[in-house]
Amino acid sequence: MKKNRILIRKEKRGVSTRWLRDISLRLMELLQLQNTEVSIYLTGDENMRKLNREYRGKNKPTDVLSFTFEECVGDCILLGEIVISMDTARRQAEELGHSLEDEVRRLLVHGFVHLMGYDHELGGDEEKRFKELEEKLLSELCQTT
Repeated sequence: MKKNRILIRKEKRGVSTRWLRDISLRLMELLQLQNTEVSIYLTGDENMRKLNREYRGKNKPTDVLSFTFEECVGDCILLGEIVISMDTARRQAEELGHSLEDEVRRLLVHGFVHLMGYDHELGGDEEKRFKELEEKLLSELCQTT
């Protein structure tokens, strides 16, 4: 079996790099990805606002953005990048009454489901499929971590 890779850039701290890598590699395993690379970027609200404005036309920060690449480099698939605002993640964790790790785990799963080609914003059956996969992955992650 070929190895998956996770590239992590941290502009903002809050969760350990090892934990982030382990969770991401477990998600890739659950999604049956092989020889695939995903980048994860932890940033703050200001940078997230800029990205959200540039790519989605929304001039406000958001919690997570996913950018799908699906490019082959040699025998490796560059699947995409997940960007998480740690500022927003901290606020949401506090509002929801759970840990920052729980919130980042939820956002990672959300980002991975987008990288797999699902889009909840389309509504209807697509939103239902998105939510089902998201819940399945979260459930399986929580059983193993």
